[in-house]
Amino acid sequence: MLLALLFGSMTVAAQAQSVPLGRLDDTAKPAAYRLDLTIDPSRPRFSGHVEIDVMLAAPASSIVLHGRGLDVSRVMARAEGRSIAGRWQQIDPIGVARIAFPEDLPAGPVTLAFDYDAPFADGPAGLFREQVEGAWHVWSHFEAIYARAAFPGFDQPGFKTPFTLTLRAPKGLTAIGNAPEAGPRVIENGLEVHRFAPTAPLPTYLVAMMVGPFASLTGEAKSLPLRIVSTRQNADRLAFALDGTRRITGLLEDYFGTPFPFPKLDQVTTPVLPGAMENAGAALYRDDLLVVDAGAPVTRQRAFGTIVAHELGHQWFGDLVTPAWWDDLWLNESFANWIGYRIGDAWRPDLGIAGDALGTGFEAMETDALLAGRPVRQSIDDSRRIETAFDAITYGKGGHVVGMVAAWLGDERFREGVRRYIAAHAGGSATSEDFFAALAEVAGNPKLVPAMRSFVEQQGVPLLAMRRDGDRVMVTQLRYTTAGVAPPETRWTIPLCLRRRDGKGGEARRCFIMDQHTQSFMLPGEGPVFPNAGGTGYYRFELTAGHWQELIAGANRLPGGEALALVDSLWASIRAGRGTIGEMARLERKLIRHPDPHAADAADKALSKLVRENIVGAPGRRGFRLLREKLYGPLLKEYGFDPRAGVYAHEGAARAQRRVQVVNALVGTSAGRQLRKQLGAAAVAYLAGDGAALDPAWFDHAFDLYLYDRDGAAVRTLVDKALASEDPVFRPAALGAAARTGFSAMAAWLLSLDDPRLRESERRDLLDGIMARSASREYGYAWALSHVGALLGGADGQAVSTRLPQMLGRFCSVAWADRIARDFKAAFAATPGALELDRAVERARNCGLLDDMMGAQIDAEFATLR
Repeated sequence: MLLALLFGSMTVAAQAQSVPLGRLDDTAKPAAYRLDLTIDPSRPRFSGHVEIDVMLAAPASSIVLHGRGLDVSRVMARAEGRSIAGRWQQIDPIGVARIAFPEDLPAGPVTLAFDYDAPFADGPAGLFREQVEGAWHVWSHFEAIYARAAFPGFDQPGFKTPFTLTLRAPKGLTAIGNAPEAGPRVIENGLEVHRFAPTAPLPTYLVAMMVGPFASLTGEAKSLPLRIVSTRQNADRLAFALDGTRRITGLLEDYFGTPFPFPKLDQVTTPVLPGAMENAGAALYRDDLLVVDAGAPVTRQRAFGTIVAHELGHQWFGDLVTPAWWDDLWLNESFANWIGYRIGDAWRPDLGIAGDALGTGFEAMETDALLAGRPVRQSIDDSRRIETAFDAITYGKGGHVVGMVAAWLGDERFREGVRRYIAAHAGGSATSEDFFAALAEVAGNPKLVPAMRSFVEQQGVPLLAMRRDGDRVMVTQLRYTTAGVAPPETRWTIPLCLRRRDGKGGEARRCFIMDQHTQSFMLPGEGPVFPNAGGTGYYRFELTAGHWQELIAGANRLPGGEALALVDSLWASIRAGRGTIGEMARLERKLIRHPDPHAADAADKALSKLVRENIVGAPGRRGFRLLREKLYGPLLKEYGFDPRAGVYAHEGAARAQRRVQVVNALVGTSAGRQLRKQLGAAAVAYLAGDGAALDPAWFDHAFDLYLYDRDGAAVRTLVDKALASEDPVFRPAALGAAARTGFSAMAAWLLSLDDPRLRESERRDLLDGIMARSASREYGYAWALSHVGALLGGADGQAVSTRLPQMLGRFCSVAWADRIARDFKAAFAATPGALELDRAVERARNCGLLDDMMGAQIDAEFATLR
């Protein structure tokens, strides 16, 4: 009774104390974990015994740590030869917990022991399970704060310790951890016991534990044990991933100058992860990212190379050296985004991955140009805000900024800075200051680090207004905004690289640091100055009319990256109310036969954005179709078209990619009648069982066309075929086509579909597809509004809170902007999606302002296109 009374008074006192929603203090620091979990994937719950060696800085009767949704049956502290029972209490919904003891624990080493059980998650957050072809599997995904749903611990990145993992599972299942298994397996209490070697020091978010009847393919990368692991239906499609992983690992070892930092590498797939996760020595991917073959569409092969290089680049930059806290998440993701493209391009230069890298940065500018935003490096004082950092600013902008600095410094010096950073902090944690210091050592220019800070620590896209007078270029920096939006005062220190013909048949490229509002730079030579050499600079430019025309006239001779930069800046000029549709059409005509497929298609993609936003009316749409027919029609005759599987498997990647772009441009035009007929017939044959009738490169168009002239029964049949399949390419493609029909009746059926085979993540994909089509967008809006509480309160609520606003941002009017804010603001106020909702409102308003101010002019210009 005395103990109960004492614990009762302590609970009241604990509740009165403030809850640390962000970083824990150093009162208790973990030194090592021993995790012993019983995982039967066929059961809804798992159980565990966890021991954590902790160093207490001072005597304490309570310790704050993390755990969410854990049913803790026993807590024990061992110190100085004594065992003291404690009491567990979760004190916040995000998983802050407190263990209280009836007396002070002594300062110094203490071991905390926990017995508990908990439910598996329904979606990819924490320990989650999924049934694939009748068999249950379990995977872990702990970034950023989901480890606390799997075991008690100190769930923040700066606490790095060894983990010793034991997994108890039904006999015959494969068990995977971060480290190799140690010793023979034994049977205890009817379960097979898998004991793993202690890991190198890791934070909790990089711990991995996976159990299931997996299939695998093994090999080596030099002396590194390598394994590709997937669910069994993918067993015969793992060789491409094994070979690609081996080669990419070698390229990364060469770049970092050190061997792979962990003793083995498992590359594991799951059907439900949104992307990929860099668990140390046991990276996890969505199925279709890794289950690829040599005949896969170019876009899928590019995604494989980029994402595998990204996740494995993390093994050094993020896993071996970890950010001390989440405000330096950009160190992980921005660098990995950059190196993923760089190493992916080195793996397969023929795929055009370098163009993807620049395209991602230019796309990020669309988000960064909004007034509602954040810098790349943002302060995180509440763990609920961590999810806001996983966006286009961290990945797209941050990666482009890293690339800008690497290009300005030169590859060798930048790599030397990276190696110094890794060597100085290997096995530990680091901060932005540490990375900046490593770059400063090799830079040779004291202004480079302030330049990087100015891009990382403030939001916005620089706009460089340029005027050339002979060999002198006058540059004024502003902040870019779209039409009707006043630019805030912002100043950057800009690594600026210009290019011009040198008058001797060569090229002159000179780089400067611009740290004033207006500066002049000398660049002797001939012809026009290109304002962003290589396209690597994270800025846009505005030019005099003559300068624009000079660059457009010679666009076909520009390198691919510069052509992309030219299209992006002209597109930005149009959105700001300065550039014209006619200029973009002239640029499209110049680029249509550019050897880089990214560049060849960039202007067309820019024009099509305005069409998709419904700023362009019927006359303008007709003009755009005529332009496409004129430019792409001859290309279709040259490239030919056959939708059957594998017809173009041995063709060069650039040519294959260009054919896809040509079909995309023509399929909705009069010239595309034959394409539509071929694709529709191929879809019928494929769905009837002829797998050779349709190549996966054409799934989206073919399934859309299959449903176009059919009724709801065809939609239901296609959905049933999708849900009966575990094919990582067909299943999402078929579900996506069903969502894009544009019919409200079908949207209502899909969103209310009660089929156990439909995964929660796929329900979100269906809503996204419904809201991607203007014909069904308003129905999707009404459904989302009536279900917003359930969406945000679900197992994947944090992810939904950032994704749903992106769907809402597709509307284009001031009235819709006001409506979105009115309907959704309160629901998103305390979620990670609050910023995304502000962005969605601003996107809809800016689009509406452009339409109100210039819609008639834009439509008239489109109508004249031929």
